[in-house]
Amino acid sequence: MMDGKARAKTVKSTPAEPGFPVLIVACGCIIAALTFGPRSAMGFFQLPMLADRPFDRNAFALALAIQNIFWGLGQPLFGAIADRYGTWRVLTVSGLTYAAGLVLMATAQTAGLLYIGAGILIGLGVAAGSFGIVLAAFARNVTEDQRSLVFGIGTAAGSAGMLIFAPLSQQLIEMFGWSDALFWMAAMMLVIPFLAIPLNGTSSTGRMVPVANDQTIGEALREAFGHPSYLLLTSGFFVCGFQVAFITAHFPAYLADISVDASYAVLGLALIGFCNIIGSLASGIIGQRKSKPVMLALIYIGRSIAVTAFLLLPQTPATVIAFSVAMGFLWLSTVPPTNALVAVMFGTKYLGMLGGIVFLSHQVGSFLGVWLGGYLRQTMGSYDPVWWIGVVLGLIAAILHWPISEQRVERPVTAPAE
Repeated sequence: MMDGKARAKTVKSTPAEPGFPVLIVACGCIIAALTFGPRSAMGFFQLPMLADRPFDRNAFALALAIQNIFWGLGQPLFGAIADRYGTWRVLTVSGLTYAAGLVLMATAQTAGLLYIGAGILIGLGVAAGSFGIVLAAFARNVTEDQRSLVFGIGTAAGSAGMLIFAPLSQQLIEMFGWSDALFWMAAMMLVIPFLAIPLNGTSSTGRMVPVANDQTIGEALREAFGHPSYLLLTSGFFVCGFQVAFITAHFPAYLADISVDASYAVLGLALIGFCNIIGSLASGIIGQRKSKPVMLALIYIGRSIAVTAFLLLPQTPATVIAFSVAMGFLWLSTVPPTNALVAVMFGTKYLGMLGGIVFLSHQVGSFLGVWLGGYLRQTMGSYDPVWWIGVVLGLIAAILHWPISEQRVERPVTAPAE
């Protein structure tokens, strides 16, 4: 029978085998770089595509907004499938779907096909192979003391993808044209199923197997949605998506609007990617030692300060570089502490699913950031309103994260039979 006064015992992990899983982490990092890289370079395809196809900025922005929302909708679903049936299966779907989306984007002659390819298929491809899937696999194969660090390493790898694909995509466009450049990137996605082989496994077959957790999916969902800190974390991550997706999709076009040479868009996104590697690693290390909620609040405040300074100072190549560096340090530094907090609260059994739900909120924000950027630029002739909305949302996110409790959820336990 259930003891109503009993409190949950700390659920620890028992190592199935010793040592640090170098191969798992290495392959997962390459996958993170491959899945994050092309979608972070979509902004470079906007202007050449619009010059060659019967689309406008609003249509392109809507396609990327759809991509972000399907990324978000797919994340908890693919996370639950990976938890239950294995990470390799989900990552294989990622590579194939991602490649199909890039091919359809390259050949689309109508806005509807653009929405399916660049929107739905790429969105689902990224969802099946993004941070939530890879980091959940990492969490099941390292000790709790290593978890925040490997989350930082995995996030930094995604940042490396941004660093690599920003100049690579621009170079491919210049050499082969924007359409063939997408074909080249599609071919790269077909490597993912092979890299995913070492990540094969479910939530019950990792090297660190959860002990004494017999929850069903329904019980896990009810527990999470009844936990105030989880709801605050989910709400706050919306802002991260709004801010970074807007910049990823519209930064090159924004710089063109303010008459800054296109080469600085490439340099700016590359700098964001490079500094993001440092910021993500630092976030993982700091999060292992310091308060994760406080760190998240400070990151969002820092973003608002960086954007405000960029808008108010003279917008020159020098300020573009300074802004890119500042935002790079803060770019995905939210991901390690956010995922680590979910693992702290609920353990790793349903981390793919519960982390995916948090990420769905991120992608709703991404949808609005990308779509509003295109819509307001098309109707008002300026991106400035979206920049300022991001500043305000950053301050709201800081307020939401500050009171989050960094403790494992308390669960009633079954009394041992006498």
